[in-house]
Amino acid sequence: MSRRDPPPGRGPAGAGGSPDARAGSDGPEPARALAVEVVRRVSGGAYLAPTLSRALDGSRLTGADRALATDVSYGTVRRLPALDAVLAPRLRAADRLPNAVRAALRAGAFELAVRGTPRHAVVDGYVEVVKATAPRLAGLVNAVLRRADPATELDRPTRLCLAPWLLEALERSLGEPAARAAAEGMLAPEPLWLSAFRPDAEARLRAEGCEVAPGPLPHTLRVRPAGPLGRLSAYREGAVQPQNPSATVPVSALGDVAGLRVLDLAAGAGIKTALLARSGAEVVAVDLDADKARAAVANLSRLGLRAEHVSADLSSPLALRPAPRVLLDAPCTGTGTLRGHPEIKLRLTPAQVARAAEAQRAMLDVAASLTASGGVLVYAVCSLIEAEGEAQVAAFTARHPGFASEPVDTVLPSVQRRHGLYLLPVDGLDGFYLARLRRR
Repeated sequence: MSRRDPPPGRGPAGAGGSPDARAGSDGPEPARALAVEVVRRVSGGAYLAPTLSRALDGSRLTGADRALATDVSYGTVRRLPALDAVLAPRLRAADRLPNAVRAALRAGAFELAVRGTPRHAVVDGYVEVVKATAPRLAGLVNAVLRRADPATELDRPTRLCLAPWLLEALERSLGEPAARAAAEGMLAPEPLWLSAFRPDAEARLRAEGCEVAPGPLPHTLRVRPAGPLGRLSAYREGAVQPQNPSATVPVSALGDVAGLRVLDLAAGAGIKTALLARSGAEVVAVDLDADKARAAVANLSRLGLRAEHVSADLSSPLALRPAPRVLLDAPCTGTGTLRGHPEIKLRLTPAQVARAAEAQRAMLDVAASLTASGGVLVYAVCSLIEAEGEAQVAAFTARHPGFASEPVDTVLPSVQRRHGLYLLPVDGLDGFYLARLRRR
C-alpha cells in the first residue's frame, strides 16, 4: 500500500471555516493556537495528518473552529515556500526565530494570502497566540503581519510551492501544462471521499446529516460529514470506506475479478483488498508489516468481507502459486498525494526517488514471477515522477519480454503514455501512475 490510502477512519484532509472565528476574544484563539502548534511540529519533522488528528481529538474544538484549525494547518504546510517568500521582505533571519513564532507568521500569511481573512483579525489573532509562548516577540509578529504583502511577486516554482527539481520532474512526466495543473490542484483542499460498500450508503449518510454528492466513478461519493467519520453509523457498520476515487482505478484496471484468485501485493491496510473482495475475488493480501495486516483484518471485518493474509518481503522471490490477476500497488515517494501529505515535498530528495525506484524494480520482478501465463499484472504508484512510473515499466518490459502493456481506460483526467497513464491530481483527486501488463 502506498501513501494515498488513508487509515480506515481518516476524515478529509482540508475543510473550510469562518475566517473570523473567535476573533477579538481574550487570550489566544484555540483554533489558531492549535494550527500553529501543528505547523510547528510538522516543520520539526512530524507527519501532518496524524499530528492534526491527535491535536483535534485532544481539543474541545467543534464546528467552525475545528474547520478553521484544519484548513490553516493543511493550507500553511501546502504553501510554505510561497508563504516564506511573502514574509521574507519584512523579516530578517527567519530561521533564527523560535519554531512556534515562525509557525504563527506562516499561518498568518496563509490567512492573509489565501483565505482572505481581514488583516486586523489575522494580526490580533496571531499576536495573541505568540504572547502565550514567546511574549517578547509579539511585537515582531504584529509588525510583520501588518506589512506583509499577499501580492508579492513569486517565481514559478515558489508560486506552485514545489522545489525547482521536483517541478522539473513533474514536467518531464506530464508535460508543462499538465504539471502546472497538477501542482495547482494539490494546493487545494481535499473533500472527504468515500467508497460505497452498500446500496443504501448514500441514504444512510444523508440521514445522519451529511451532505453527499456523487463522485466521478461508480460507488464513489464526495461527502461533507456532519461530524468525525468514525462516529457515523454508516462507517461503523461497514456501508462506506474512505478512499480517493483515483485509488480505485488500479483495481478496476484488473478487469472482472469475480471468482478469480487475485494477489494484492504490498496490500498495507487492505483498502484495495476490500474492493477486490467486494468484487468477488479470492484475495491473497501480501505485506511485510504485521500491524498493517492486523488493521486490514479489522477493516475487512467491519465491511463484512474476508481475505487470506500472507506476511512476506516482496524484495525477494515468494513461494506462492501464480495467480491470473496480480496487483502491485508499490510503496513510492507519494508525489501524487501532496494535497493530503504536503510535508512530503518539504523533505523529498532526488536520492530518495532513486531508492524508491530501485525497490519498485525488485518488487516488479517478484510480481512478474507470480503472474500466471495469460494473466494480468497491474503496477501502480501514487507518484508522478517518471523514474517510478513510465521509465520503471519501460525497463520492466525490456527485462521481461513475455509481458506486454495494454491500454487502461478511465474517465478521470489523465496523461497517456506508451506503457500506462498518469492520473492527474485535480478536483480533489490524487495523482497516480498505473500500467496494465499482460503475460503471454
